[in-house]
Amino acid sequence: MTIQQINSFVQGRWVAPGDGARPIHSAITGAEIARAGNDALDFAGMLDFAREVGGPALRAMTFHDRARMLKALAVYLNEHRQVMYDLAYDTGATKSDSFIDIDGGIGTVFVFASKGRREMPDDRVYIDGDIEQLSRNGTFLGMHVCTPLQGVAVHINAFNFPVWGMLEKLAPTLLAGVPAIVKPATASCQVTEACVRLIDQSGILPKGAVQLISGGTGDLLDHVGSQDVISFTGSAATALRLRSAPNILRDAVRFVAEQDSLNASILGPDVAPGSEEFALFVKEVQREMTVKAGQKCTAIRRIIAPVDRVEAVIEALSARLAKTTIGDPRDEATRMGALVSSAQKNGVLDKVQLFRQEAEMVCGDPENFRVEGADAAKGAFLPPMLFHCADPDRAQRIHDTEAFGPVSTIMGYRDLDHAIAIANRGQGSLVASVITASGDVARAAVLGAGAYHGRLYFNNAVSMKESTGHGSPLPHMTHGGPGRAGGGEELGGVRGVMHYMQRTAVQGSPDILSAVGNTWVPGAAQITPPAHPFPRRFGELQIGETIVTEAREVTLDDIEHFARFTGDTFYAHMDEEAAAANPFFPGRVAHGYLLLSFAAGLFVEPNPGPVLANTGLDGLRFMKPVVPGDSIRVRLTVMKKTRRNDDYGEVRWHVALSNQDDEAVAEYQLLTMVAF
Repeated sequence: MTIQQINSFVQGRWVAPGDGARPIHSAITGAEIARAGNDALDFAGMLDFAREVGGPALRAMTFHDRARMLKALAVYLNEHRQVMYDLAYDTGATKSDSFIDIDGGIGTVFVFASKGRREMPDDRVYIDGDIEQLSRNGTFLGMHVCTPLQGVAVHINAFNFPVWGMLEKLAPTLLAGVPAIVKPATASCQVTEACVRLIDQSGILPKGAVQLISGGTGDLLDHVGSQDVISFTGSAATALRLRSAPNILRDAVRFVAEQDSLNASILGPDVAPGSEEFALFVKEVQREMTVKAGQKCTAIRRIIAPVDRVEAVIEALSARLAKTTIGDPRDEATRMGALVSSAQKNGVLDKVQLFRQEAEMVCGDPENFRVEGADAAKGAFLPPMLFHCADPDRAQRIHDTEAFGPVSTIMGYRDLDHAIAIANRGQGSLVASVITASGDVARAAVLGAGAYHGRLYFNNAVSMKESTGHGSPLPHMTHGGPGRAGGGEELGGVRGVMHYMQRTAVQGSPDILSAVGNTWVPGAAQITPPAHPFPRRFGELQIGETIVTEAREVTLDDIEHFARFTGDTFYAHMDEEAAAANPFFPGRVAHGYLLLSFAAGLFVEPNPGPVLANTGLDGLRFMKPVVPGDSIRVRLTVMKKTRRNDDYGEVRWHVALSNQDDEAVAEYQLLTMVAF
């Protein structure tokens, strides 16, 4: 059998294993299948290469450029993913396990590409939040901006998801404009290497954007500094050792950790055996115990049910677990493959012995179980093992020890407060789930357990058909948790991108802030355009261009006609006495939407032209009522421009309405699509 050489990707070239190489064994047969590691790698040089080559290339791109790059990469990986599937079997993963890992990872890249285009600017500066007025007259303002860190993201990943674990960190990192050095766990790094080879072959990323370490990290972390980020997934012990390095503490190097987690699932007090929710609860637990052979950071480790329903859960869950076919993951009939290695198997068995001191094993016997199509003695196979802890209040190991495999413990609770207290005994987890149809139960769980869990997942008969499952982190939502779960945070949409950027307070005049953010700020200089802006194309418009319309009087007939025409006969528009009794109005007033309609009529240019459509209106507020006899005029300013595709872009206009006394009446931001 040929032993595969798992290379590292260093400073733009592939480097074979060397001194310090370690064997990688098949989880199915135990045979050596590959070698990885090279102690002679220039780890400091890798950091320099990323900082000096990859970083500048990425920072020269806008967020939209990077988002388009990510989408192209996701498309390429999706078209070539079979090579990763073929390699993943020897890590013990079934086809469905690899679907979560490989397709899930690629899907995450797609999501960040989409969010980058929809939620971030076509610019290199990200404005975070609203403008703050720091002076009485508005000549001194403040805002927060985010810009890419000028260092390197070092990603240290776990063995269980060799593709998703890399891509879920890589997507927000690259979108932020920061290069990455990826260090996968050696036990499954052959799958990660295949993915990085595809990335390299695609030619989509700039040189230096991604490097790969297959094997140990040597002295890499001795050379990181204040502009770098370490994102770690793995054990709490390893996280503590890494983040305690003197230079990491001295330079306050950002360290994002996702580590051991004693996740829990609570059967709500409103859920009875025989109900849809009860069946859902059992199904979710069974799935989390067996997917990836329980080797998931989000897997359910503690099952919490009302005391009088514990036996029913044990019976139903044991029946489902007994039907789980364990065997060669290449066989489509297999429902649970092997653990990643014999070492991992032995580690789980050591934890099982600890659990036996506090709980009774009620399902699964590691000494007697059936394996289909493989030799149980040679492979890293284990059966799903269910324990019952009769006294969770006195137990300790089930609340502080994670067996990273197909192991879970069921325990009973007296009331909802007791259930929440048991869940919180884990001292911080990535996710806790509650199966309930009661909004009151859900609210109590959030108030009682929210501080201890990075994600709370509620499911019931209404949402079960579309829900993604207890153990599925989504790129849209935060993935991480407090306390023993690491205290870090990953994913979370654009929020996840911010981990690789610096948030900086910028203070200055409206003109300065407009220039920094490439977005017109009220109070900044205005440009008189050569003609009405609507007949002019996207590329011809300049930020700050402003027109001021003629005035239009608002009459009582206008108000009454609008009321009859629209059916909006609210008393403030139609009843003088009732309107005058309202503390906000002097008497009858114009409809707010009438003012918007008049504003459009004042600034519109009606002939066909490059303005294609209005697509939205943001930040509308009314500041002063308009009464019959008042006049309004509009100031229309080009606020921001965002390229959307090769045919058109989005123009954001600042629209300000004022009355005959030049008092602000209303303002909003209008979005239009304008052709190039």
